Parts: sequence; C-alpha cells; structure tokens
Amino acid sequence: MEFKRKFGKKKQAKPQKGLFLVVLLAIALYLFFNADSLLSKFF
Repeated sequence: MEFKRKFGKKKQAKPQKGLFLVVLLAIALYLFFNADSLLSKFF
C-alpha cells in the first residue's frame, strides 16, 4: 500500500511538465514546416 501511495504522489506533479513538452513540440513542428515562408519574410 505504501508503494502505491508514493507512486500516486509522484504522478501528480508532472502534468504541467508534459503540457510544456507538448507545446514545445508543436512550436518546433510549426517552425519546421513553415521555415521557408518565415525565411522569405526576413530575407
């Protein structure tokens, strides 16, 4: 029972970190696929 409780506590602190990683991945993909249009704006 103690092990289960410890594991449950560990899981509660991570949702924000996971959300941050997903947002970061989305930004990276967006920049990757729109790199040519973004470069044409700057140069």
